[in-house]
Amino acid sequence: MTPPSSARCPALLVAAPASGQGKTTVTAALARLHARRGLQVRVFKCGPDFLDPHWHQLASGAPVHQLDLWMTGEADCARRLHAAAQEADLILIEGVMGLFDGDPSAADLAQRFGVPVLAVVDASAMAGTFGALAFGLRHYRPGLPWAGVLANRVGSARHADMLQAGLREPQDWLGALMRVTLKADVGVDVGAARAAGALLPERHLGLVAAHELLDSQQRLDAAADALAATPLGQMTAQDLQRWAVDFPAPAHTAAVPALLAGRTVAVARDAAFCLPHCDAVWLPGGYPELHTAQIVANTGMQASLCAHVAAGKALWAECGGMMALFESITLADGSTAPLWGLLPGQVTMQKRLAALGPQQLAVAGHTLRGHTFHYSTCDSSATVVARTARPGEVPAPDAGEALYQQGSIHASYFHAWFPSSPEAVAHLMGGVPL
Repeated sequence: MTPPSSARCPALLVAAPASGQGKTTVTAALARLHARRGLQVRVFKCGPDFLDPHWHQLASGAPVHQLDLWMTGEADCARRLHAAAQEADLILIEGVMGLFDGDPSAADLAQRFGVPVLAVVDASAMAGTFGALAFGLRHYRPGLPWAGVLANRVGSARHADMLQAGLREPQDWLGALMRVTLKADVGVDVGAARAAGALLPERHLGLVAAHELLDSQQRLDAAADALAATPLGQMTAQDLQRWAVDFPAPAHTAAVPALLAGRTVAVARDAAFCLPHCDAVWLPGGYPELHTAQIVANTGMQASLCAHVAAGKALWAECGGMMALFESITLADGSTAPLWGLLPGQVTMQKRLAALGPQQLAVAGHTLRGHTFHYSTCDSSATVVARTARPGEVPAPDAGEALYQQGSIHASYFHAWFPSSPEAVAHLMGGVPL
């Protein structure tokens, strides 16, 4: 019998043996398929990712939040899952990287909350080895909740039969998702997008955001239609109950103090940028390397930011937001373009990933948790007032991400998870000194 403090709902954690196997496509397809059938679907993303959730929100019609046992914390994950289970007919969680990659990993999240794992395997270049991978994923860690395995990018019905025949445990088979592509993107320039014919096209920082493609909904419908032909896609709401999970009510937590009460913080979040009257500005991540002409042409925004900083008002810029503040950028093709020039120095794009992973940053005696993920490097004479470190490690002079300060500007490649330390955020936003 379900405890009265729990909320019960079918749930799946969509994982894979590695990145690039099709987790996002399958998760979005599942969400779209069941949303079309009238179910209330809630989708979560494991780990700090802001691109995949765009697709999942469009597919499900509901907000998408991150779950991360270290960055956001176990209590935060428990609250979000319990709240979703109270209103949803199905919960989907997209994993990150490979199932057991990272500390904590997607497998850790699945075990902590008892969510069955749906393994997605790119089977385009294998046959019998598919069964070995499925067996290993299921049995590598004792006690891992398990749903089954879906073969992705399958070439033919015969290929699917070979894959299914290789399974040690036939009940693991949830079907084969055939290769599905679109002939062309409609009405959008995705820059250096990889796999332009793919259902969900990519570029250097990950997937192209759903709102950048005029045919995003058609792409999701195509993926959902393909999934509908598999045993997984043919499951009814009643069938999904086999994966029902009890999500306990979270423990009560103390209220967060109103450290920025009465202050207005402006957040840059659209292509045009605008700056109303405010006490502080937050420039979050983005793609300044794709919009250099528009950035330098936006002299009004540049002047507003200069006046804001000259008045001693706080400006917190992270990753792409920080990049836009430098004097210039060298793009991947070797050309150089000017930027806003509020910070001294230059940014250089590179084809290889420059940094990736969870990070923590000490600010005013408090610790912010977050992560880093970028393909550029910077060279600046701005003062470095702190450096990030990996979880549990001590900051080193030449390691981690620099926290630059120039007047009232604080800037870093570090992406902060604000709820991890409201006090540190209040300091960055120019709140009452601590």
